[in-house]
Amino acid sequence: MNGDPVSTSRRGALRAGVAAAIGASGLLRPLGALAARDFPSRPITLWVPWAAGGATDLSMRVLADLASRTLGQRVVVENRGGAGGTLTMPILQTAEPDGYTISQLPQTVFRAVHAQRVTWDPIRDTTPIIQISGVTFGVLVAESSRFRSLNDLFDFARERPGELSIATNGVGTSPHVVLEELFTARGLKYIHVPYKGVAEQVNAVASGQVMAGVGSTGFGPMVDSGRLRLLVLLSAQRSQRWPRVPTLRELGFDIVAQSPYGLAGPRGLPPAIVEILHDAFKKAMFDPQFVQELAKYDQEPDYLGPADYARQCREMYEKEREIVERLGLARRSGP
Repeated sequence: MNGDPVSTSRRGALRAGVAAAIGASGLLRPLGALAARDFPSRPITLWVPWAAGGATDLSMRVLADLASRTLGQRVVVENRGGAGGTLTMPILQTAEPDGYTISQLPQTVFRAVHAQRVTWDPIRDTTPIIQISGVTFGVLVAESSRFRSLNDLFDFARERPGELSIATNGVGTSPHVVLEELFTARGLKYIHVPYKGVAEQVNAVASGQVMAGVGSTGFGPMVDSGRLRLLVLLSAQRSQRWPRVPTLRELGFDIVAQSPYGLAGPRGLPPAIVEILHDAFKKAMFDPQFVQELAKYDQEPDYLGPADYARQCREMYEKEREIVERLGLARRSGP
């Protein structure tokens, strides 16, 4: 039975009237605003796509602790290192967009999507929250090494093809791409040794397990202590910290590798929650304690808000596509 059509009409009108009354009273709010009203009500997980103990991990832990004070809930750092810093992307892809799962977003994710077959997309599957800083890279060897310049590495690779072992923080990372430009593009062979993070990498270089390394300035403390020798920087200009170390550009190579990074949440993160997270982490990143922590690794705050950071992410996505295609690293189509 369909019931009395008059009664059905009256019930529909009644429901519509109640809904209108609730809406007029302001009781119906956008889902994001309702979710943000009590946010956060439990700990937030910040995923770091690098191994524990490295520069990014340590600085993110300081940042998380400072942001916790503003948020009123703990920000718990979890590590998932490996695959060139891309292993937290599947986590963001499947996480609920409620603000309780966020991740450090390295530049490598914008390159990997063009070079590898992955199920995620760094633009489609994320909500940018804030840009934090940028990583500068350098070529380093053990202090006891025979190599004292970049040319020494080239000469060794030329004289003994395939014997020069060089460590990076992963396949497809900025250091790996730079190596391809410096060596492979010039017909020189080397052994690429990828590590999950900076800590493992610099220890391998310092102990002689590998002959050289290209990594982020997380190596700073070991250079300052005399365990590592910095041969060249991949930055646009010399570092005030190591003023005698030249840049690749100064040596005649038109290469600058700087890797900006920030924080992002899953796709569809409500703007009200983005704002809460942004404000807490912005306050944290300009706290003197965090600024001092970044300085240990020759970094400084490089702030962008949600809209500007999203624009930056899109630009990096397209730029990395061009680099991957130019170096012949693009993934092949088909099964």
